[in-house]
Amino acid sequence: MTVVESLAVPVPPLAGRARAIGGSPVRDILAVTARPEVINFAGGLPAPEFFDQEGIAAAFRDVLAEMPARALQYAPTEGEPELRGALAERMTGRGLASGDGDVLVTTGSQQALSLIATVLLEPGDTVLVESPCYLAALQAFGFAGARVVAVPGDEDGIDPVALEELVVRERPKLLYTVPTFQNPTGRTLSAERRAAVASVAARRGLWIVEDDPYGELRFEGERVPWIASWEEARDRVVLLGSFSKVMAPGLRLGWLRAPGELLRACVVAKQAADLHTPTVNQLAAARYLADRDLDAHVRRVAGAYQERRDAMVAGLPGVLPDGSTWTRPEGGMFLWARLPSSYDTTALLRQVVRRDVAYVPGAPFFAGEPDRSTMRLCFVTQTPEEIGEGLRRLGEGLAEA
Repeated sequence: MTVVESLAVPVPPLAGRARAIGGSPVRDILAVTARPEVINFAGGLPAPEFFDQEGIAAAFRDVLAEMPARALQYAPTEGEPELRGALAERMTGRGLASGDGDVLVTTGSQQALSLIATVLLEPGDTVLVESPCYLAALQAFGFAGARVVAVPGDEDGIDPVALEELVVRERPKLLYTVPTFQNPTGRTLSAERRAAVASVAARRGLWIVEDDPYGELRFEGERVPWIASWEEARDRVVLLGSFSKVMAPGLRLGWLRAPGELLRACVVAKQAADLHTPTVNQLAAARYLADRDLDAHVRRVAGAYQERRDAMVAGLPGVLPDGSTWTRPEGGMFLWARLPSSYDTTALLRQVVRRDVAYVPGAPFFAGEPDRSTMRLCFVTQTPEEIGEGLRRLGEGLAEA
């Protein structure tokens, strides 16, 4: 050992939050199941065969041909005006009057969630979430040092009475919810419950973060208005949206709509994070919205996803053990299954993967006591025929166990 080596002092440790928060179990599962022969119900990826490759490529070509200097330059932190205007117009057309100044473009809606955690939460603050809850939201709140508490609910989502009781007792800063085609359950909160949640927030002093990455992927039933649309809660709802599920996730384009003071704070936080979302991607998305019919494209995608959902729902009765239950979502990408209580889907996964099929165990989605008999199944990335084969393999793996 040299003199220099003998005198070396260890570098300071990682921040406590980095040591305390683990990676995403879904990402870990995807790394294990990346083999092409695996039929993967674990992922949350949209089906790539339905990307409008031609339309998106044309939008990039036009932008780079017509305004290359602008497209390749730095941009305002708030986002390119054309895209912010188009987003505001889309929200207004869906019943939520919005202007350009209400919108911040983000690098995916996951960044929007991170920005909200940064500007609203102090270490030790309480956050209320659904049970089960979107995994990456739990990560974002964990990194902020928040105390995360699950709100009781049922197959229809959050129980507003239980929500109010928790708000009174726990004094949380915010409620995080994915009310439409929720990840992981696929369930949708009714208009009546949305109104009740908005009322609780107004009467008890609570921020609501309403995440809506899947809402446009509706197969059947009537659209339910955003919680942000209810008048009494408009000054306290942050609405998050994304192009990842309806255009392409590789664009990394999301947005948040928020009241003025909170929006301005998020702009400052974004300046510290990445200055701005890539200019060329924003301008290409704005051109796509101007030249193409995104709504017609989404309807075609939703039609294909409905066929895949139907194939999975039809195949489950002969695959899952007697006594199992599952959701039948009206849209989105996921359904949620609950096996009899004697099953532990985390322990079973290793055995099932040997059959070249995968799912996500339900336990990591819970902020409180997990239900270990649950699993999330993504139905959009395989054809109906592949879904049938994947369910056959799943049934064999479960039967062996």
